[in-house]
Amino acid sequence: MARIIKKLSPSLTRKMLAGDKVTESGITFERLPGGDGRWTVGIMVDGSRIHRVIGLESEGVTINQVEKFIEDTRTKAREGRLNLPKGRKLTLTFIQAADDYLKLLRETDGKGIDFKDTILRLHLKPFFGNTPIAKICQFDLERYNKVRRDEKAKPATVNRELTVLSHIFTKAEEWKWIDHRPVKIKRQTVEESRLIYLTSDQADNLVQAATHDQNPHVYPFIVIGLETGMRKMEILSMKRADVDTERRVVFIPDAKAGRREQPITAGLADYLKRYIESLNDDSEWLFPCSLSKTGHTVAIEKPYRRVVADAGLPATVCRHTLRHTAITHLVQSGVDLPTVARISGHKTLAMVAKYAHANGEHIQAATDKLERRYQHT
Repeated sequence: MARIIKKLSPSLTRKMLAGDKVTESGITFERLPGGDGRWTVGIMVDGSRIHRVIGLESEGVTINQVEKFIEDTRTKAREGRLNLPKGRKLTLTFIQAADDYLKLLRETDGKGIDFKDTILRLHLKPFFGNTPIAKICQFDLERYNKVRRDEKAKPATVNRELTVLSHIFTKAEEWKWIDHRPVKIKRQTVEESRLIYLTSDQADNLVQAATHDQNPHVYPFIVIGLETGMRKMEILSMKRADVDTERRVVFIPDAKAGRREQPITAGLADYLKRYIESLNDDSEWLFPCSLSKTGHTVAIEKPYRRVVADAGLPATVCRHTLRHTAITHLVQSGVDLPTVARISGHKTLAMVAKYAHANGEHIQAATDKLERRYQHT
């Protein structure tokens, strides 16, 4: 034993009189009025105080048995901390929590794993590092917000990152890694802004510019984006096995709102059939990349920006503009919002309604119909 007992040695305890009590290293021996001796412990284990009556001297309890009880108790506490997710890790760092979080999401078919992995890898893990997750405080969040502002990140972008952080706290509490959420996360205020979308002519110009670009992936990326409204990573992570040109659907296993089937147009189905036939036989991805650890392209910003410039479009036309354009044209064509939500993969109709731009031509057409109904002016 590492503990050296002096006051509670057998030779000393035998000399104790009734009413005498000695405590050493969390162990107490008390000589009872009847002459028997009682052993008790009072120790701190894993942040909690444990009080136990181990037994009487007349029952054969010795100092060695008391020490063994203490050692076994502390060993069980250590094993409990390492047995995630059932136990808890007393000094669980944010990096460890983030890695375990992603691992368990994959094992339980969690949603948006690639998106969350990217945010954790690029922003949250580098900032919070080895800080114990249970000790993250409001000051840490304020510092994070300042760092991201200094990096020119938009409030909406930071809010998405904070949403991932909040979900880690939620799951850590649910999985018993922590007793309670360490801090309440406040989102940044986001100013309402008009969504940017392309007119039909601008979309045609963008597609034409993409046909002349040196990057082989930017053309199919833009065509799929305009025809479906799929998000960037939903497109880049497409597998040929996920494309059913006969049924005209694309299976998206890791969509933001959960796995779903994406309807596609007949023209896009024909294009994808030809495109897949042009790929190497050993490629499972529609956008393969041997240099990427995922096996597929994950960044297409540079060629996309180049094509936008070649098409004579403003720099505000970002990758997500393709999604805005597809959904906006669906709404302006008179497609009902539930159907648009089914195509776009939005969770709620409220999220689709923002695409009904007040200055759209479809709004004017609707008021013209109202005017024709009355015909009193």
